[in-house]
Amino acid sequence: MAEQRTRPAKRSTASKGSREEPVRGARGAAERACEGLADLIGHRTEGVSAVRKAEEHPGWRVDVDVLEVPRIPDTTSLLATYEVELDGDGELLEYRRVRRYRRGAADT
Repeated sequence: MAEQRTRPAKRSTASKGSREEPVRGARGAAERACEGLADLIGHRTEGVSAVRKAEEHPGWRVDVDVLEVPRIPDTTSLLATYEVELDGDGELLEYRRVRRYRRGAADT
């Protein structure tokens, strides 16, 4: 079966000019990570499960939860967690999928 592509998450109302400003705080980092990841992979973001300052450079590491395969019933949908790394200005440097799971599955 072909993978179903979904629309990216809703964009913030910030203008392109505001992207040049450095990220201020965890909330700003989370918003930038969700927006950047959705643009790249084309899947809807579901939320953020972790935000932390990067240790190696000025910037952020954000764990973003993404709906990869929507199914009916919703409890059988496949989600994934991506680790997204941002620089100090909020630009996406890299990302990687670190976990894939069924909605509602508890961590072991």
